[in-house]
Amino acid sequence: MKLIKAAIAEDDFRIAGIHEKFLQKFSEIRVVGKALTGENTLQLLKDTNPDLLLLDVYLPDMLGSELLPVIRERFPRITIIMITAATDKEILEKALAYGVDNYLIKPVTQERFEEVIQSFIKKHALLSVNGSVNQDIVDRIFEKSKQEQSKKGTGYPKGIDEITLKKVKAVLETQQSGMSAEEVGNAIGASRITARRYLEYMSSVNELRTEVVYGIVGRPEKKYYPV
Repeated sequence: MKLIKAAIAEDDFRIAGIHEKFLQKFSEIRVVGKALTGENTLQLLKDTNPDLLLLDVYLPDMLGSELLPVIRERFPRITIIMITAATDKEILEKALAYGVDNYLIKPVTQERFEEVIQSFIKKHALLSVNGSVNQDIVDRIFEKSKQEQSKKGTGYPKGIDEITLKKVKAVLETQQSGMSAEEVGNAIGASRITARRYLEYMSSVNELRTEVVYGIVGRPEKKYYPV
């Protein structure tokens, strides 16, 4: 399989650099460029014709979501993964409507980032076959969706246990002002990554609300609040 060309549209050059380093861990992927604005993004796509675009929502000149119809019209075959601090349901709905492959809310753990990219690489390889596809290929492409459907009938998803989940809920209920993943991890005696996994699960089932706040150095941090 030939190398997958990837482009990054992100207004924060530091975050763009982090995402580039994450992508460079995959031998199948080559980063062909980074763009800081919506206008630069369209020019980059025209110049490099990448297979994958990591797209932020809050670009200086326009919303990344406003780029979606333009990108779909001009570059219909590109795969888009949105990585953003935006938690507006309307933006997510628009992303789904324009066939965005995945939607990651900042801050994103390296573990979650790599999981999504691995899934994309697998799907890209399956769709790179010449000629027609068979049911086996189709089933493998939609394998993740089937696995997610099966989780609904078996209790909590993999990596979530009831005892730790109760601890996280109990800690959050004592802090109405909100807590970061690191603070929750310290409170329950677990790592920040573990705490974030449970917090993101609770967010996905609407058991808490989230908000992105900016510290003294301007680095975004997600806060979790009980509902």
